[in-house]
Amino acid sequence: MARTRRNQAGEWTEADAIRLAQEGNAEAFEFIYRMHSRRVYALCLRMVGNTAEAEDLAQEAFLQLFRKIQTFRGESAFSTWLHRLSVNVVLMKLRKKSLPETSLEEMTEPDEESAGPRKDIGSLDPTLVGSIDRLNLERAVDQLPPGYKQVFVLHDVQGYEHNEIAKMMGCSIGNSKSQLHKARLRLRELLQEAQRERARQERAAAKDQATESGGNTSGID
Repeated sequence: MARTRRNQAGEWTEADAIRLAQEGNAEAFEFIYRMHSRRVYALCLRMVGNTAEAEDLAQEAFLQLFRKIQTFRGESAFSTWLHRLSVNVVLMKLRKKSLPETSLEEMTEPDEESAGPRKDIGSLDPTLVGSIDRLNLERAVDQLPPGYKQVFVLHDVQGYEHNEIAKMMGCSIGNSKSQLHKARLRLRELLQEAQRERARQERAAAKDQATESGGNTSGID
């Protein structure tokens, strides 16, 4: 039987807590909950912009974790795996109702680098022409190069500071800031491409509809 390690505070290491939780140990699952609940809640809050809904979604994420923790194989960091699980919980919720649109400006210009405070997610940005829905944002983030994506998710989604990211990734704080800046620029490009493609599709649909209407009219005597 594998030996369970404890840290100096008498608590499990994360790896041991995960293993024990996979075996059905409720105390180990509670340890994992205490370790990750704040970041899961913060992620949900950033995505939906409503505290009560974020609390419900965070609880749902941990219910999903309880059901699926046996499927975690350690192929990625547990925090990354839990983040993806939590994002999927929120997206499934959003798909069940009409998706409010999130502006490009609001997602790519956090308040620390913009002229004003960052708006709550879900509100429209009147200063930006065009907007994107959350699913387009998710697809765009997935298209970022791995290094850009990791820094962007850690900083702008999960809320880590640059000094924390530098320690986690084994790089300098300056490099973390540079990667984030490049990630935001690339994200803007990807989202603008998505907006242009959507506009082309809307124009094509409108043209087809006009052609069809014209054909129907001409056939009436």
